Amino acid sequence: MTVRLYPGVNIAAMSTPGRYRIRLAKQDFKFSVAHFTVFAADDAELLHGHNYRVSVEIEGRETRGGLLADVAAVKRRIRELCEGLDSRTLLPTGNPLVAVEEREGSVEVRYAERVYVLPAADCRLLPLANASMEEFARHLWEHLAPTLEGSGLDVLQVTVEETDGQSCSFERRLDE
Repeated sequence: MTVRLYPGVNIAAMSTPGRYRIRLAKQDFKFSVAHFTVFAADDAELLHGHNYRVSVEIEGRETRGGLLADVAAVKRRIRELCEGLDSRTLLPTGNPLVAVEEREGSVEVRYAERVYVLPAADCRLLPLANASMEEFARHLWEHLAPTLEGSGLDVLQVTVEETDGQSCSFERRLDE
């Protein structure tokens, strides 16, 4: 059954020039993790944790029936991505200064003189250059973007906030 809000008016054909941007920053877009960031061969943070918050902005020109995107699907995917990182130690596998080796039931991490042996179930090995908010923002962007293919959206921006007043955004056009 089709419901006509405005009899005789084709809503899908109505268009207003300009761009639309939706910002999604729900309270449950978050993940709590342990990590350490490497700055140089002899300089890295100690293993510690953060309660990261995530926000997403999507942008496009046209709407379909007065809607820019399927916001419910976008929110669902953001929650899935956050859940996949939550309550884990995030380890970069793309950093030549950090050796990460999986063993039976554990992960051994070596950086300079440090050695950590962690339960494998507590770790997420990520193909990142570093365990930083910059890399987390790009990682989330890369895993959210496929959800938006064919949506008509132009731009996706993912922001990861590490602490109040300290965040990083990764933005790229979806058609690149």
